Amino acid sequence: MQKKGFTLIELLVVIGILAILTAAVVVVLNPAELLRQSRDAQRMSDFDALRGSINLFLSTVSSPTFDSTGQYIDTGSTIGANFSGGIFAAGALVANTSTVVTGAGWVPINFGLMSSTVGSAPLSALPADPINDGNYAYAGAFNGTSLQYELDTRLESTKYASKMTPTANASLLLYQVGNNLSM
Repeated sequence: MQKKGFTLIELLVVIGILAILTAAVVVVLNPAELLRQSRDAQRMSDFDALRGSINLFLSTVSSPTFDSTGQYIDTGSTIGANFSGGIFAAGALVANTSTVVTGAGWVPINFGLMSSTVGSAPLSALPADPINDGNYAYAGAFNGTSLQYELDTRLESTKYASKMTPTANASLLLYQVGNNLSM
């Protein structure tokens, strides 16, 4: 009577081949880079929603105003090197972790004023960076007199690195949106 089955050598060869294939897949897919890309996609989506909301605010409110003029960042932690040079100097930034849309959040615009023209505020809360520390945060500069604004963040993946542009003094590369990118 013959016994059927695999020998130990055959099993070790198959396990070795599977290990090599698994290592190749991990190297090709690079899960850390995929996570960075997903956070960057979230950042760009947040900025598109903010830009659309601010532009809607400026075009629908009869006398639009920003609640104040200045530079804001959406983190309460120490402002890191990525926001401590150029237009965002650590001393000039107002750190604000609030995400309210009443003008008291890190974007000083009262989106509630739009309720009479469009029915409700376009955002229920201001977005915050997925990491939200001193090196990855959302920042903005707002001029209440000229109604100009600039929103800035730092992207972390190599796929979206080309979307970052130099700031006004070219010392920082940031992803920027707004109606005045030289604030």
